[in-house]
Amino acid sequence: MQFDTVKLHYLLHAATLVEEKLRHRLSEIGISPRQARVIDALARIGAVSQITLAREFAITPASMSTMTGRLIAADIITRKVDPTEVRSNIVELTPRGRALLADVHAAWRDIDTLIAETLGAKDAAAHATLNRRLRDRLGGKVPGLASDNTPQVTRQETRR
Repeated sequence: MQFDTVKLHYLLHAATLVEEKLRHRLSEIGISPRQARVIDALARIGAVSQITLAREFAITPASMSTMTGRLIAADIITRKVDPTEVRSNIVELTPRGRALLADVHAAWRDIDTLIAETLGAKDAAAHATLNRRLRDRLGGKVPGLASDNTPQVTRQETRR
């Protein structure tokens, strides 16, 4: 099999390069790309159980616990015992975490600009459309939103 016939490699390599640019940009504010996604999701969802947050990201509760532990240590989120379910923890953004949200969005816009400058505006828009379609058809979604971008998780639903 020739290397050029495996088109998946182009997607994976480009994604790795873009994520590295994003990682460098977010390092300026002291967070990683995955931490940025959690901050963004918590801003949208509000106070939520760690288990619900893990489900939204399609990861294990243990993996989410590791992530939230790092965010707590950085004073980006708080974790407290759910008063209605003592075996469950509720996480939410701290004032510092809420303040970082604008920086996260600025970093994401910077990477969007880099992609547009690299591909040209028309190709960048087409690329984004195709990536979104691929994500949606593979079952991916934005944490806290349904696939049609309407709110999916509410604070009331977090206590299940």
